[in-house]
Amino acid sequence: MKIPDHRRRLERLLAMVPVPQVLVTDPEDIRWLTGFTGSNGWVLASSEGTLLVTDGRYVDQATAQCAEAGTRIEFAGGRSEMIGILTNSVTDELGFQDDRMTVSVHREISNRIDRLVPIGQDVRELRREKDPTEIETIARAARIADSALSECADHIVPGRSEREIRDALESAMRRHGADGPSYETIVATGATNSARPHHRPNDTILREGDSVVIDVGALVDGYHSDMTRTFLLGEVESELAGWWDLVLEAQDAGCRTVGPGVAAREVDEACRRVFRAAGVEDRFVHGTGHGVGLLIHEEPYIGRNSPAILRPGDVVTVEPGLYRDGLGGIRIEDLLVVTENGFDRLTGSDKTPR
Repeated sequence: MKIPDHRRRLERLLAMVPVPQVLVTDPEDIRWLTGFTGSNGWVLASSEGTLLVTDGRYVDQATAQCAEAGTRIEFAGGRSEMIGILTNSVTDELGFQDDRMTVSVHREISNRIDRLVPIGQDVRELRREKDPTEIETIARAARIADSALSECADHIVPGRSEREIRDALESAMRRHGADGPSYETIVATGATNSARPHHRPNDTILREGDSVVIDVGALVDGYHSDMTRTFLLGEVESELAGWWDLVLEAQDAGCRTVGPGVAAREVDEACRRVFRAAGVEDRFVHGTGHGVGLLIHEEPYIGRNSPAILRPGDVVTVEPGLYRDGLGGIRIEDLLVVTENGFDRLTGSDKTPR
C-alpha cells in the first residue's frame, strides 16, 4: 500500500490559508495531516511541520502512526496543559477551525493569544481532492462491499428478515477484509420500510411482491465506500416496476453528467429531468449525492442548490430514488471518482433487480 504524502498535504494547507500557523482540532483532518487516529489530540501545523499534542494513553499509538508524517509529539495531562503546550509554540497569527471548536476552548486560547483567525472548512475543502493512496483505499472498500453483496445474494429472498440480511452483509464485509461497515447497513423491504430512505433494519420479513433497498458500504483504514441496489421479489406492482426502470435511467443520466468542471447541481438536474418527464419528481425526496472519504458524508454535496464544481479527485455518489409509503421505494447508487477526462466507477455490483 502506498504511503500518504503528509508533507505535501501540509504544504497545500499552508498555501491555502491566510496565516502561517493553523490549529487543527477536527479528528478527520488530524488523521489526514498526521495519520493519528486517537480520540484526543490537536495539531499545530506550520512551515516547521506538524506538532501533535495528546495524552498519555496514546504514547505508543501516536509514535507509530505519526512516524511517516514526521510529526513532533508532546503529551499533556489535560486540556489546559494541551492548550499551554500549543500556544507556547505559536509565534504569529493562529488560524483555527471555528466550526470545530467549542466556545470554552476558544475562550481559553484567546486568553493566551490575541491574533486568532477563523479558517472554517479549509482543511476539509483540501480533503475533497483524494490522492492516489486515498482512491486506492476507497476502491478497495468498494470492492469489499461488492463481494459481500454478491456472496449474500441468496439471502435476499422471501422469508428472510431485514436484520438477517444486514448481519450477513456486515459479517461478509469483515471476512473480506473490512474493518466494519461504513454505516449501519440499510435493508428496507415492503410498502412502508422501503419508502423510508434511511430505514433501520428490523424483523420485517421479505415477501413476494416487495422491493428491497440495500444500502451497503465498507470501512477500510478509515475510508468509506457507499452503494445501493434495489431488488424486486417476484411479481411486483407495475408502478413499482416502472419506478425501477426510471431510477436506473435517472442514475445513468446523473453518472454520465459527472466530470471535471461540471456544476454539482447539473448532476442533480440530470436525474431530476428524467423524473420530471415522468411526472414523479415529487417522489425524489433527497439530494442526488455527496462526497465520500474519511467521512461517509462530506464535500462536495450534489443537490439542486449545491455551489460545488466537480474537480479531479472528488469521490462522489450518484443515488437518485423514488419513494411512496404504501407502494415502496427504489434507489440505485454508485460511487464515482472524478478524473481529468470524466469519471471512473468504483462500485461494480450488478444492478439486475431480480
